Amino acid sequence: MVKYAVLILILIDVILNVTGQLSLKYGMSKIGNFSLSLSTLPPVFLKAATNLHVLFGLLCYGLGFMVWLIVLSKAEVSYAYPLISLGYVFTAVLAWLLFGEALNENRLVGILVICLGVFLIARN
Repeated sequence: MVKYAVLILILIDVILNVTGQLSLKYGMSKIGNFSLSLSTLPPVFLKAATNLHVLFGLLCYGLGFMVWLIVLSKAEVSYAYPLISLGYVFTAVLAWLLFGEALNENRLVGILVICLGVFLIARN
């Protein structure tokens, strides 16, 4: 029973991290293009700090961190941490669907390798 509870908590953590990452990406895309220089960064950080999507992304990361602490108290890190790599899979697929980002053959092969690794670890 504890194993399933840990898996559910890991999945919740992954979902929070993926949601946070996609929200941060969306929020920063709304800020728009800017040059990378010392003079432009403070206004960009101010815009990011007041952007609701960026703030929501940070909230998701914070909640995910709290869930992760619970996971670490219940599972071996060598078991739990590799399962977090599912976030790479979900983020890549959702970024492709939501933002039109590239999902080429190399990325798809990488995603399949990650899924195989997660399958092998989760069985143990």
